[in-house]
Amino acid sequence: MFFRRLKGTGKTCAVAALVLLCLVAAGLLAVPRSVRNTDAGSFQALKASYRTSDAVLLDRRGEVIHTLRIDDSGRRLEWARLADVSPSFLSTVILVEDRRFFSHHGVDPFAFISALARGAAGGKLRGASTISMQVASMVDRDLRPKGMRRDLGQKWRQIITALAMERSWTKEEILEAYINLVYYRGELQGVRAASKGLFGKEPSGLTQLESVVLASLITSPNAPREKVAARAWRLALRAGMRITREEVGRKAADALASAYRIAFDASLAPHVARMLLAGGRLKMATSLDGRLQRFVLDALRDNLAALRGRNVADGAVMVVDNATGEVLAYVGNSGSTSSAVWVDGIRAHRQAGSTLKPFLYGLAIEKGYLTASSLLEDTPLSIMTPTGLYVPQNYDNQFRGTVSVRCALASSLNVPAVKTLLVTGLEPFVERLKELGFASIKEEPEFYGYSIALGSADVELYELVGAYLALARGGRRAEMKLTFDGAASAGTRVMDEKASYIVSRILSDRESRAVTFGLENPLATRYFSAVKTGTSKDMRDNWCIGFSRRYTVGVWVGNFSGEPMRDVSGISGAAPLWLEVMNFLHGTVPSTAPARPRGVTVARVRFEGDIEPPREEFFLEGTEPMEVVRVQSAHEKPRIVYPPEGTLITIDPDIPEKLQRVAMRFEPRSRRLRWVLNNTDAGSDTPLFLWEPRRGNYTLSIVDGDGSIVDSVGFAVR
Repeated sequence: MFFRRLKGTGKTCAVAALVLLCLVAAGLLAVPRSVRNTDAGSFQALKASYRTSDAVLLDRRGEVIHTLRIDDSGRRLEWARLADVSPSFLSTVILVEDRRFFSHHGVDPFAFISALARGAAGGKLRGASTISMQVASMVDRDLRPKGMRRDLGQKWRQIITALAMERSWTKEEILEAYINLVYYRGELQGVRAASKGLFGKEPSGLTQLESVVLASLITSPNAPREKVAARAWRLALRAGMRITREEVGRKAADALASAYRIAFDASLAPHVARMLLAGGRLKMATSLDGRLQRFVLDALRDNLAALRGRNVADGAVMVVDNATGEVLAYVGNSGSTSSAVWVDGIRAHRQAGSTLKPFLYGLAIEKGYLTASSLLEDTPLSIMTPTGLYVPQNYDNQFRGTVSVRCALASSLNVPAVKTLLVTGLEPFVERLKELGFASIKEEPEFYGYSIALGSADVELYELVGAYLALARGGRRAEMKLTFDGAASAGTRVMDEKASYIVSRILSDRESRAVTFGLENPLATRYFSAVKTGTSKDMRDNWCIGFSRRYTVGVWVGNFSGEPMRDVSGISGAAPLWLEVMNFLHGTVPSTAPARPRGVTVARVRFEGDIEPPREEFFLEGTEPMEVVRVQSAHEKPRIVYPPEGTLITIDPDIPEKLQRVAMRFEPRSRRLRWVLNNTDAGSDTPLFLWEPRRGNYTLSIVDGDGSIVDSVGFAVR
């Protein structure tokens, strides 16, 4: 090559190169055949290969609901057509970069001559590159400077590529490529990113003043703002603009005074976006409903603001279509108002509280251990476990005495739930939860103990919604999905359909939940819905999960830090938000009770002693009572509930021994049984026996009228 044989260094070499390039530009030097065959690529191929630095998430109707940054190499937004850009900016760019752009064929000989003259006079050799030449170096990485400046070989190939490009591209295509590929400030590449980042607007809205500031950045994108302002002022004078230097200075200062910020067009589903826009995807459609997602996010923020005085900072909401399993709303936190914007509250592990109780009672009904009218004792209970004595308490520390299963579940009473777990067994219940999709429950049943009846296990809101979705679908578990196809899901049978129906009708019973929540509360809707609340230990988590015929909605509120809330009950935390979302969903959509499946009968029941009013009740066929429902424990055989077998009782040295008493109890309370201690009649036949402890080993029994031992336990006093 001629360039390789060219001798000289510094300005002598540069001047010789400019002379050669000027001759080529003027057509006085023939272009080699290899150059004439240069492939500059096509504009359409360049445009197709362009990649934004942000990916977009679409809702089920094609609306953009989230924009996510996926490329840190530069900030590029959507390609801007010339028609999308202010004419004042385009004319300003041509004025500052290549004023004879529309009259030359890729190389401007007059610019080369001018540059040559400046070089001969001792000035800087710059200003000869046309817009076409700059685009050529943007498209071909080999033409980019390896140091501060291009070498002569690169300059030669740049001009040849520009000439070839001019033969196959239109001027408009070259200019469009230029304004989209050039860097303006820092990482801002392309006119759309620069316009939105520096001026907060689309490039179509750029004013003359903004255009001169933006065009002045092209030559030196990272120049101090004072130099940018001075350059913009000179450009404004060249353009004949009627503005003052102070106006230009203020505009430059406003645009460059601080770090840029591009406001996303949409930011509604960050957690879903991070899940689905992985692996280089630039666009992904989801099952989410943008209108619903926006409403739920706003409603969550409003409800958290109302709870702020009760030390509630965070929340999460999920909505699922019952028929398809498609997720319609996925709000992992409240966004900018959250205490931890990156935490996904839907997939975070939190204590379940009472939200697991419907599945416990469903198992007991399914196995025939209980019916909805079975009576349970809501009385003090103590259970000896390998780790110590377990004494469950109700939420309000009160006991209601004898209650039906319907009342116990609807009103979320704790002690009857633990007694039901004693009937079903710990292991079968934990296995049922795993079948329902609680993947977070990984340990052996003994790890959780009997407290799992009250929701001591850590679970996800996602798992809870999936379990209640199965309940809404008559016991069939459906895979929840974030993609949209509209197809109904048959699902997998994990609960008996008949038991699921009975539990659903209990959860929809406004009167039965009134024992705890009253008749007027956020759980009561004007349409069919079944719902359950839950509050974890120390008031750290509050849940409300429920469903209508068409939708399942789950809500959690609390603090991502685990800090306890203050004075937040089952119906004052998550429930109002649940109701607001449900009412929005059913503004025009009806919801009626599901049809009674075969194998479920209705019978009128009356209770002994009018414990509860007579009512129509649902039963598995063959389990309906033949007469008045009588008071009985879930354990048919009377038993000693305290002290449990193996209890060690310690006399308190700080209390006079004569004043100390141990409260011994048996169930059911309706039975008349006598207490016997170490084969000696203790002188009491009441369910509660207060005994003055004395050191020693003891065998405690209860005997019936015939003197037969009904139950017996051993304990010791130290």
